[in-house]
Amino acid sequence: MTMKVNIWSDVRCPFCYIGKVKFEKALDQFPHKNEVEVIWKSFQLDPFLKAETNSDVYDYFSKIKGISRDHAAQMFENVTQVAKEVGLNFNLENSVHANSFNAHRLIQFAKAKNLGNEMEEELFKIYFIEGKDIDDKEVLIEAASTIGLPVTETRDVLNSDAYADDVKKDELEAQEIGVRGVPFFVFNDKFAISGAQSPEAFLQVLDQSWADFEKEQPLTILNGDSCTTEGIC
Repeated sequence: MTMKVNIWSDVRCPFCYIGKVKFEKALDQFPHKNEVEVIWKSFQLDPFLKAETNSDVYDYFSKIKGISRDHAAQMFENVTQVAKEVGLNFNLENSVHANSFNAHRLIQFAKAKNLGNEMEEELFKIYFIEGKDIDDKEVLIEAASTIGLPVTETRDVLNSDAYADDVKKDELEAQEIGVRGVPFFVFNDKFAISGAQSPEAFLQVLDQSWADFEKEQPLTILNGDSCTTEGIC
C-alpha cells in the first residue's frame, strides 16, 4: 500500500524550496516514510516571464508588484531569514528572473527516470543559492548531469518540445482543483496543505492521511506561506 503526495511547485518560488525542506523533515519522522510516493507537479507562477538583462531582481519585483525597490529588498531579506531557519542560505539578490518552463520540462523528464525529487532539489539549489539561469539550456544540462541524467538525451529533450504537454497537464490539473499559489501539497486526494507549513503540521497531515486514506472524504486545505500567480510571496 502506497500513499501518494502530489506537490505543485515552481522552482522560482522561494517558499516551495522552504516547504520542501519542512515537508522532508516531517517525512523523516513519519513511520511509514518508505510507503510514501512523492510526485512533483509543474506550476508556473509567471508563464509569460522573459528575462530582463538590464535590470536586477529588485527592479523586477518592484515592477511586477508595484512596490518600491527598498520594499522589494526588504521582502527578499525576510524570505532569506525564513530560509536560514531551515538551513538554506539563499542568495536572492543574485537570482536570475528567468522563465521556468524548460526547467519544468526537465523535471518531467527526470520523473520519467525516477529522479524527479533529485532534479527538483538541484534546480532549487542552482536558482536560489548559486544564482544560475534556469532558462539556459546548458545550465539545465549541467544540472541534469549532476543528478545522473544522460547528457545527450537531456540535450535532445531540451532542444525539442518533449514533456511540454506533461507540464501543461499538471497546470490544468492545478486549475481544476483550485490551486492559486504554491507550494501546494495533496495527500491521496483527501487532504491538502497550501504553503510552507511547519514540519509538525506536515507530520499531522501525514498521520491523518495514512489513517484515513482509504475513506471517502472531501479535500481539506491548511493554508500557509506561499507564492501566488499575482506575484505575491
